[in-house]
Amino acid sequence: MKTLKIGIATLVFVLSIPLQAQTADEIITNYFENTGGLDNWKSMTGMKMSAKVNQGGMEIPLEIYQMKDGRQMTVINFQGKELKQGVFDGETLWSHNFMTMKAEKSDAEQTANFKLDTNDFPDSFIDYKDKGYTVELLGKETIDGAETFKIKLVKEPVTVDGNQEDDISFYFFDTENFVPIAVHQEIKSGPAKGQISEVTMSDYQEVDGIYFPFSLTQGVKDGQSQPITIDTIELNPTVDAAAFSFPEEMAEEKN
Repeated sequence: MKTLKIGIATLVFVLSIPLQAQTADEIITNYFENTGGLDNWKSMTGMKMSAKVNQGGMEIPLEIYQMKDGRQMTVINFQGKELKQGVFDGETLWSHNFMTMKAEKSDAEQTANFKLDTNDFPDSFIDYKDKGYTVELLGKETIDGAETFKIKLVKEPVTVDGNQEDDISFYFFDTENFVPIAVHQEIKSGPAKGQISEVTMSDYQEVDGIYFPFSLTQGVKDGQSQPITIDTIELNPTVDAAAFSFPEEMAEEKN
């Protein structure tokens, strides 16, 4: 009888484990279910965000375009001038130089790394296994007073100064609503190399049945950051393909 009681107690404990513990896949599934459903996410063909970034107390309006086919760009309106940053037409990556105001193409390494992320629209976690990514739940961590699940996302290696390096991000999902409220990633190059970039997300609002964060900050962990306020989000916008083209290519087409 004593052995039977122990066996039942052990069985109940084992059966209760899946109910109590969370896995990375369960957290990701809950995330998509709570923010509109995976089918709705997959049906998106593009997104246009109108926002304002606060830089030194000055609010600068910008528009961010992301398309399912990989095309992207950020349009900044500053002192009556329109500047484009991070523009990708599917092959060429380019930006306006803030000093000369001229369009400049990115080098081959930057372009190749950028192309790796073009299959992540609208979210890196969608079909992550098919992309060759891996995820790992590292436990819980408190971020800005909120308890979160910390998930490690590993994507394809990137190339930095000719060498391949792991592309690793850490996502922090709120344990109550299962939405990401922060993302950390090591900075691979530039003056801040070796430091941790931090993006925070809050104020989730519904747009056509899908929930997005309307308040963000981006910067260096434990350092300076820039607040970004999203004013509107338009799903599946119609965008002229010429808007993504490098200006010289547009000029050649006219000749």
